[in-house]
Amino acid sequence: MAKFGYTLMTEQSGPKDLVRYAVQAEDLGFDFEVSSDHYSPWLTEQGHAPYAWTVLGAVAHATSRVELATYVTCPIQRYHPAVVAQKAATLQELADGRFILGLGSGENLNEHVTGEGWPPIAQRQDMLEEAVTIIRALHTGDLVTWEGNYFRVDSARIWDAPEGGVPIALAVSGDKSIERFAPLGDHLIAVEPDGDLVSGWAGAKPQGAAASRAIGQIPICWAPDKQQAIELAHEQFRWFGGGWGVNADLPTPAGFQAASQFVREEDVAGSIACGPDLDELAESVKPYLEAGFTDVALVQVGDALQQRFLDEAAGPLLERLRKLSQ
Repeated sequence: MAKFGYTLMTEQSGPKDLVRYAVQAEDLGFDFEVSSDHYSPWLTEQGHAPYAWTVLGAVAHATSRVELATYVTCPIQRYHPAVVAQKAATLQELADGRFILGLGSGENLNEHVTGEGWPPIAQRQDMLEEAVTIIRALHTGDLVTWEGNYFRVDSARIWDAPEGGVPIALAVSGDKSIERFAPLGDHLIAVEPDGDLVSGWAGAKPQGAAASRAIGQIPICWAPDKQQAIELAHEQFRWFGGGWGVNADLPTPAGFQAASQFVREEDVAGSIACGPDLDELAESVKPYLEAGFTDVALVQVGDALQQRFLDEAAGPLLERLRKLSQ
């Protein structure tokens, strides 16, 4: 049976609300919770971007059962990989082994703030490979000195290193990235319900490696009225229609505003399940299950109805999803 998660969407909610939502999502029976790791929201209408690692530390302390993960952290520019290794290890200790470190090659939106420019995709993939290598080495608890093409580590040690390290999930999007990163990662992250990604990742894992999880994510917009849901999804999530090839390279919320100015409400409604019909919302997750994903995290779009979604809809929706995955 698949596992279903709740997304702590840092772009659309403040830190205290996110912790409160996380506790309620655990109480409702969600299996895991993933957090975005943003410096800026996609759109100014979303209006938030608290520091994900502080939020996750609070969530780790406030919850006891749900797994936690970053979805995803970029360890190549805003954060040096040695720093990511330290905070992931600390969070794993706080979470008593419930944490998965989700990593990817990032978006310009969040990384350009350091003033270093935004590397092309081939370079970002090279940097990500180096970063994962460094993080793995530091999670052994050994003293590490390392030098590559992009990063140096000088006599570094993680003094509070959890036994067994921290599982790493890597975001991939095609055959080349699968071939490169499947041997380095424990689990797969993908944002499209593509069965070829799941099977390709499994086929690229080293012989004898433990089975990987395939972790997906899908936005939905529950509201008591369908039109209300469509309007909210359009206001908050019209950036989503650009696709990751575009989304990775735009630098600011103003850029996303300009890129999405001609996106219509009906365009958003065609890509995001909207409204009060829980069966319809559950059915939108089905392509991920059919593609072989073992874990699917839901994003309830917008903060305005987040509490009401948790109070009224999340529990019954979770029941429907569990039936679908049997």
